[in-house]
Amino acid sequence: MVTRTRRDEAGITTAEYAVGTAAGAGFAGLLYKLLSGGFGDQLLKTLFDHVPGLLGIK
Repeated sequence: MVTRTRRDEAGITTAEYAVGTAAGAGFAGLLYKLLSGGFGDQLLKTLFDHVPGLLGIK
């Protein structure tokens, strides 16, 4: 039976966190860019006008 030790994967967790952090920061930057322009204003206005009707509030 082959037994793996934890020392074989010591740096993998750090690399996974680094990739996840970079991807999260990139996604946040993309969302900020989209929502801070004219497209974001129109999207939010449409969303806030449409959702209350779906919920039966309007």
